[in-house]
Amino acid sequence: MTELILSVFGIAVNTAAVAYVATKLLDVRYTVWRLIVVSVCGYSVMQYGLLAALMEPFRYREPTSEEMPGAFALWGLVFVTAPVIAMIMLVVWEAVVPTGAVPPVRTWFKGLRTRSRRTRRYVQILGIAARHGLTGLLRGRRQAEQDAEMARALRRALDDAGVTFVKLGQILSTRRDLLPAVYIAELAKLQDQAAPVPGEGMVPLVEAAAGAPIGEVFASFDLEPVAAASIAQVHTAVLHGGEAVVVKVRRPGAEQAVERDLDIIRRLARSLDRHTSWGRSMNVLGLADGFAEALREEVDFTVEARNLAQVAAAHDRRSAEVRVPRPHADLSDEQVLVMERLPGVPLGSACLADRGVDGRELAAALLREMFDEIMVDGIFHADPHPGNLMLLDDGRVGLIDYGSVGRLDRELRSSFEAILQAVDRQDGPALADALISVSSRPDELDQTGFERALGSFMARHLVPGANPGLRMFTELFRIIAKYRIVIPPELAAVFRSLATLEGCLTAVDPGFDLIAEARDIGQRYAERRLRPAAVQDLVVEEVHDLLPVLRKLPRRLERLLASVEAGQVSVNFRLFAKAEDRRTVTAWLHQTLLTVLAAAAGLMAVMLLGNDNGPALTAEFTLYQFFGLSLLLIASVMALRVLADIFTRRSRQD
Repeated sequence: MTELILSVFGIAVNTAAVAYVATKLLDVRYTVWRLIVVSVCGYSVMQYGLLAALMEPFRYREPTSEEMPGAFALWGLVFVTAPVIAMIMLVVWEAVVPTGAVPPVRTWFKGLRTRSRRTRRYVQILGIAARHGLTGLLRGRRQAEQDAEMARALRRALDDAGVTFVKLGQILSTRRDLLPAVYIAELAKLQDQAAPVPGEGMVPLVEAAAGAPIGEVFASFDLEPVAAASIAQVHTAVLHGGEAVVVKVRRPGAEQAVERDLDIIRRLARSLDRHTSWGRSMNVLGLADGFAEALREEVDFTVEARNLAQVAAAHDRRSAEVRVPRPHADLSDEQVLVMERLPGVPLGSACLADRGVDGRELAAALLREMFDEIMVDGIFHADPHPGNLMLLDDGRVGLIDYGSVGRLDRELRSSFEAILQAVDRQDGPALADALISVSSRPDELDQTGFERALGSFMARHLVPGANPGLRMFTELFRIIAKYRIVIPPELAAVFRSLATLEGCLTAVDPGFDLIAEARDIGQRYAERRLRPAAVQDLVVEEVHDLLPVLRKLPRRLERLLASVEAGQVSVNFRLFAKAEDRRTVTAWLHQTLLTVLAAAAGLMAVMLLGNDNGPALTAEFTLYQFFGLSLLLIASVMALRVLADIFTRRSRQD
């Protein structure tokens, strides 16, 4: 019983020592159960290994008075060794399995039901992929001659997988810069092929959003939806004031299904990125993250109502050629959106000749509208695919579905204008500077190579007679990625919108010259900025920014002249001005110093341990060997600190 009490007391003391040293000296993270495990192991090694070996001479007899100091010294050395052994185990454990890599035991059964549903859904998705023969595509075995068959299988699989995957297919159908034409043609069939929910089931949602019975809000409400998409379906209605509206209602359970499936898509993206070269080249992880963010916004109809109100106000300020529906915020919530009904037909199914509409003028008006939204309003439609465009009865274009928008502040709009001007002048260095000025510049950039690549790009795609298309945008993205230029997401959304819009413009007018029209629009913006009123506004803005500086300039100049007259002007140069640089250099010096000291202490320890001379502590152990073991413990602690910094730095940064 006494031995058990002593062991428990020894383990407690050892645990406290390890916790203190690991926190103060090693800076190693740990959990309580890890600390207890390594402490018990270290104490056991000390109790039943080192102590028994070193105290073997006193196993059957008591130490004499001359041997008593040596025995006490060995006891102290052994007890100091126990925490060192435990700390070695703790550092190795942290290096192999960092803290947090394995969820705590208390959380293993938390959310088990949710994980079980996710696992069943994951198995269901994999089963759908296998049933449609997509396992080869997921493993990277894609063959060009099988593209047509694979495209049909992909479309059927996405359709069977449900809401989120149908929406993913719809978005991919607009990305001709990423997928071959045969895939685009198949995935485009997902745009309007969704089974509707009975209208009677949508009435309670509409009444909850309006806060009144449906008969009090609408003079008429058509229970048969006119369109059914993956997330919502659209009903037509008439308000009591006579205004025709459309009511967009989110499908029941759509939000929960989206959140569940987004996790599956993220896992599939990681698998494709890890196992396929084409997945890495297409940056499927980035696409998955962008898709998730956009889809979460699209599910919440309050976001679209706010976007519509802002876009409508911007259109009113500049008398836009293109119309957008006006929302009725008082009748809408996150599940229901009531908005103005635009009289017209979808642009993709409209016969322009029968309506007497000139395709080129219509395409030019649509492109001008996109540039006006980008350059003037600062808020633009981020997904202008054919399903979101309408040809109105008055011959104008209507834009719908503003669930996904892009936003540019004044600085980014100025940068985009600089990009357009560089493209118009065929100036590679100016285009490189414009892109770098708004991007995260890499540590090592081949400026000359980047400028030459952009110059070669413009010579191929932006000269008279060239046939620009989505290949142009794809090549531009590849050049930017090759030189590790990180374009801001807002500016990248502009390029993606233009790439998507190019397909619409080509469908409206197959001979439409996108580059020539874009240059004309750019020249108009440049001429507009040179008008007297615009120049006056620019001068007023610059003077307004300079006034605070000019107000302080005389006082600062007087101080500078006084310092020069008194001979007090000096120049300070700080080699490590940034605190981060100082911390980095200090950490390097500490590691180097600890490594040298640990090596020196270890070398001295080996030399002393090999010396059999000197005063004897026991019959087989000398004082020099005692000093050698002590130095070995000191060297071990210093080496542990260096190893802890090396092996656990990454986990701490994560």
